[in-house]
Amino acid sequence: MSVRIATFNVENLMNRFDFSGFKNNLNKDRTLQLFQINDEEQYRQLEQARAIAHADDTRQLTALAIAETHADILCLQEVDNIGALNAFEFGYLFKMVGEGYRHKYMLEGNDSRGIDVAVLMRDQTRHGEPIEFIEMTSHAHVTYNDFGLYNAEIAALGLEPHERIFKRDCLEIDVRIGGRPLTLFVSHFKSMGPPRNGLDGRTASMPVRVAEAKAVRRIIEDRFANSGGAASKHWVICGDFNDYRERIVIGGDSLAGYRFDPVREATSSVDVLLEGGFCENLVERRPVMDRWTLYHTRGPEERHLCQLDYILASPALARTNSQVVPDIIRRGQPYRTIFPPDQKVELFPRIGWDRPKASDHCPVAVTFNVV
Repeated sequence: MSVRIATFNVENLMNRFDFSGFKNNLNKDRTLQLFQINDEEQYRQLEQARAIAHADDTRQLTALAIAETHADILCLQEVDNIGALNAFEFGYLFKMVGEGYRHKYMLEGNDSRGIDVAVLMRDQTRHGEPIEFIEMTSHAHVTYNDFGLYNAEIAALGLEPHERIFKRDCLEIDVRIGGRPLTLFVSHFKSMGPPRNGLDGRTASMPVRVAEAKAVRRIIEDRFANSGGAASKHWVICGDFNDYRERIVIGGDSLAGYRFDPVREATSSVDVLLEGGFCENLVERRPVMDRWTLYHTRGPEERHLCQLDYILASPALARTNSQVVPDIIRRGQPYRTIFPPDQKVELFPRIGWDRPKASDHCPVAVTFNVV
């Protein structure tokens, strides 16, 4: 029997307006920065109009990307609340996949913006095996002290021992696929952010993601400690880890031609989860040039492709699925994304140069045999 699982950062699936840009220019949409706005009330009216005008095309594209995963179970990041998820599923995804994802699971995490992780599931797999929900557990409450993860690097960031490790959550969900147990651990690690203390954003925020990765590993080890150990069980870690082990640095331009140079990173928070064969990054079964799930750019001087989105499989699950290779759906990327020449795809209708797009991330999907 098999089950298809996908992970996707849907980029700000919200059912509320964000007016913080009136006081914080970093949060103000670039279109509003073109206009002189006299007061907060005028700003609120313009922001509402802008958000509504952009939302419909964006969410059609998000739904198209999800539909193309053909997933039985969806692990999502950046979801506002269950109301937003219901509205999106009924108003957009339903039109493409029908009454598919009836079951939705999420809990409020720690994100200051209110974006959380969520799981959507069908009643049964594509091949008719029942998907049975067993239990959901949040680990959003876990602190640095609880897991003994407070150290000098965390302290240097101004964080306290009593503060929570996960910037969102590690949502643990137990299911049975045709009667066989499977556990999902869904997370969304700390974003890289801007440069800080003379360090680039990735390096400056690395201690937080390392702590999150250690916490996920500890949760899984504790969960299966009394039942034979984690290595022998069927589980997956899914989500946006906001970190990469390698990237494809892009040079050149459209006139002279682009160059694509793979660069291996000396360290990554993802290494914490992979060390000692604790689990396997299935996307690394793809060729090194074809593992990316995000195009990053701050202009021609800073451009790269990298993997931020992961489906990590337990040793037992990876072993029984040794020939399985994940799919990466890139048709929702904006036109500005620079594809390696042999990877060009036909983009979804109405994709824009920068927006609308399905998301800044690409969905990753894999079909597992559960035996």
